[in-house]
Amino acid sequence: MNKVFPKGENGCIAAGPKVLPGGEAGCGPLCCSRRGACLSAFLLLLLATLAALIALVTMLGLPSRTPGAQACTTLTNRTGFLCHDRRSCIPASGVCDGVRTCTHGEDEDESLCRDVPHSLPHFLMAHCGDPASWIYSDQKCDGTNNCGDCSDELSPVTVCPPCGPGWWRCPSTVFRYCGCIPRHLCRDHVQHCSDWSDEYACPGP
Repeated sequence: MNKVFPKGENGCIAAGPKVLPGGEAGCGPLCCSRRGACLSAFLLLLLATLAALIALVTMLGLPSRTPGAQACTTLTNRTGFLCHDRRSCIPASGVCDGVRTCTHGEDEDESLCRDVPHSLPHFLMAHCGDPASWIYSDQKCDGTNNCGDCSDELSPVTVCPPCGPGWWRCPSTVFRYCGCIPRHLCRDHVQHCSDWSDEYACPGP
């Protein structure tokens, strides 16, 4: 029996699609011979891409929705809390005080204030002589008895610089102060130093 080929125009035999052994009609030399192999290659490529993205995120880190608390130095040379605008530095004692001082209120964020003092970053805190007591770090060496036992102002717990120009060094008789008293208390006819030096030696404000 003779094989009949379809004829095209001018009596020429019409060219049909080539069929490669084990392949599909019209399949070139670079195409996959089986759909399963193509699917496997695609999945492997997808997994490799995801692995590369995960590695990149691990190295660079994702931008945090709430950036971690960072320390700064206030205009009065005290430890402070840096707001998220990267410009505002508020005193440490202004964190979790019930007043939103930072523009976006991050100084009162729940992550910071949910379990004070345990939820506070270490740079915002200072421990007193009594381990159960603490103060904000900007309250240390400020001339005021914030701990109640002067351990935030006197050695051996705390080593503070000498009294500033607005202070007079003496053993204070006033609970609020420790080793220094404000000069405006000098020469006011009231004893503030145990040695009376605030009335006889202090030059006054």
